[in-house]
Order: sequence, then structure tokens, then C-alpha cells
Amino acid sequence: MLTCQIFGHDFRFAAEGTTMRWWCARECGAAGSKEYSTASEARRYARAFDKKDTDDLGRRAPLVGLFPLRMIRAMQKRAGRTRAGR
Repeated sequence: MLTCQIFGHDFRFAAEGTTMRWWCARECGAAGSKEYSTASEARRYARAFDKKDTDDLGRRAPLVGLFPLRMIRAMQKRAGRTRAGR
């Protein structure tokens, strides 16, 4: 699928017993599985891998998005120090 070639796969993860399975949500056919020693391990890894970056977007701000704001604040802080020193 062209979308997966450009942006990469959108993997989803699930546990079925002691097996963790993954597949591309864009239905390109990419999939796989891994066997774990216990079902709780499989569930734990599936839950950990099945997170998207956008799930935490409100809690943590992207570095690139805040970079201009950080630069402006740094320049204002520096300008304030030079004015106070004169």
C-alpha cells in the first residue's frame, strides 16, 4: 500500500493467550506474532506497544512545536538582562 510506503505502517497489537499479534491498521497485509512464556507477559507487551503518540498529545507538548516559543522567551529574557545591566 502506498500510504504505508510513504508514512510507515500503523501497527496495532493484541494478545491472544501467550501469543502477541500485530497487524497494520491500514490493511496492507503486514502482520506478525510472537510467543511469550505467559499470557500476562503477552498482554503487558501488547498493551505497551499499542499506544499512539497522539494519545498523550495533551499531556506532553512536542519539542518542535514549542521551539519557537522557547526561542522567543530566551530572547526576551536575554534582552531583559542587557537592559537591566545598563
